[in-house]
Amino acid sequence: MRIVILGAGQVGSTVAASLVSEDNDITVVDLDGARLARLAEQLDLRTVQGNAAHPSVLREAGIDDADLILAVTQSDETNMVACKLAATLFHVPTRVARIRSSDYLSHPEVFSGENFSIDVTICPEQIVTDYIARLIELPEALQVVEFAGGRVQLVAVRAVSGGPLVGRPLAEIREHIPNVDSRIAAIFRDDAPLIPTGDTVIRHGDEVFFLAAREHIRTVLAELRRMDRPVRRVMIAGGGNIGSRLARQLESSYQVKLIELSRRSAERLSRELDRTLILVGDSTDEDLLASEHAGEMDVFCALTNDDENNIMSSLLARRMGARRVMTLINRSAYVDLLQGGQIDIAISPANTTIGTLLTHVRRGDCAAVHSLRRGAAEAMEIVAHGDRRSSRVVGRRVEEIDLPHGATIAALVRRRDRIDEDLIAAPVGPDDPVIIAHHDTVIERNDHVIVFVVSKSLVPAVEKLFAVGVGFL
Repeated sequence: MRIVILGAGQVGSTVAASLVSEDNDITVVDLDGARLARLAEQLDLRTVQGNAAHPSVLREAGIDDADLILAVTQSDETNMVACKLAATLFHVPTRVARIRSSDYLSHPEVFSGENFSIDVTICPEQIVTDYIARLIELPEALQVVEFAGGRVQLVAVRAVSGGPLVGRPLAEIREHIPNVDSRIAAIFRDDAPLIPTGDTVIRHGDEVFFLAAREHIRTVLAELRRMDRPVRRVMIAGGGNIGSRLARQLESSYQVKLIELSRRSAERLSRELDRTLILVGDSTDEDLLASEHAGEMDVFCALTNDDENNIMSSLLARRMGARRVMTLINRSAYVDLLQGGQIDIAISPANTTIGTLLTHVRRGDCAAVHSLRRGAAEAMEIVAHGDRRSSRVVGRRVEEIDLPHGATIAALVRRRDRIDEDLIAAPVGPDDPVIIAHHDTVIERNDHVIVFVVSKSLVPAVEKLFAVGVGFL
């Protein structure tokens, strides 16, 4: 696939690195020549320096032959204009734009074909906010992602001694929770993946990925570790786009304190937020954290734009006694270095956002993609098309499907009332049943199939497996 990426920032660079490894033809456009030079040294791709909203620059980037444009610069207006030009002048089939302004997002008609011709809008700040909110809702989890409009959740958790299932074979999970169906998709032990079977014994320290219907997640979690007490008090450091969005999302259900360095921004936030306590000050000020009882917080979230300040304030909060510490970190090297030590969750905005972009790049009919374990693994929601004659998946039991080693069909959502339709990425309905996949589960046409791969190198094989043969067309 020929893809033009506009913007070589964290999001653009991360998605470029992911797509280059999958044999795509990538061109990246940015105003910063030094940033492009560093990217070209690391990755096998083309770069073009210039304004992404100029037709001549887009033409130099090869937009005439592009299958997809990803406009992810820091400027909403640049992204919007670039998508409009890609549609009207160059007839690019698919146009995805990063939009940060809530003012634009609250008027979706702006993105229609008659206006800026944007097929898909993504807001990284809102994606990260939703991700953090799910982690606060499930404080025992390392990662929580959703499929089928939130009907199904995939959760990563660190198994701890004392959990009923720890030290026992997975086959016993049905005995412990006979009324709940779930699937252990993968286990990572000492950073090496294990494909679980009924005889697999979970050990203390294993990173376990399991999937279940949303309403059953807590029940399965309790099998893997002792449950923490519910979160009541949350402190947020930083009142920027993510911090303010998170406070707004949480304040009706939690006691929220927000620390903002700028008095002007703090005054604005006090008008916008209803129940959040706004504090003016430096989140790395030990005296301020102590006076506001940071050590008594159930969750401390460091969400400023400065990685070092986020790390420092998180370490201070942890030393004071904060039960759970989450830290926003833009530099990917810091994420691997810090997670699992004094910082419980290191959040990379680029890695959290990339799945939304990959959904529109993957071959086949993908309804959702989530990058896991900081890009090493992946989970996909793929719509199965065709019939037994034209598909290697439809009409077959899971045990009959020739999955590559390391790939697992974990669950599916069945669109019963639309079983005879072939709508591309049609959303599931609230009454469509969630089916946890077992060896004898049969995949039907238009099922939303959730596939977990322990390595993203397996993605092309999975895409090929779900491809529909010519007979179907």
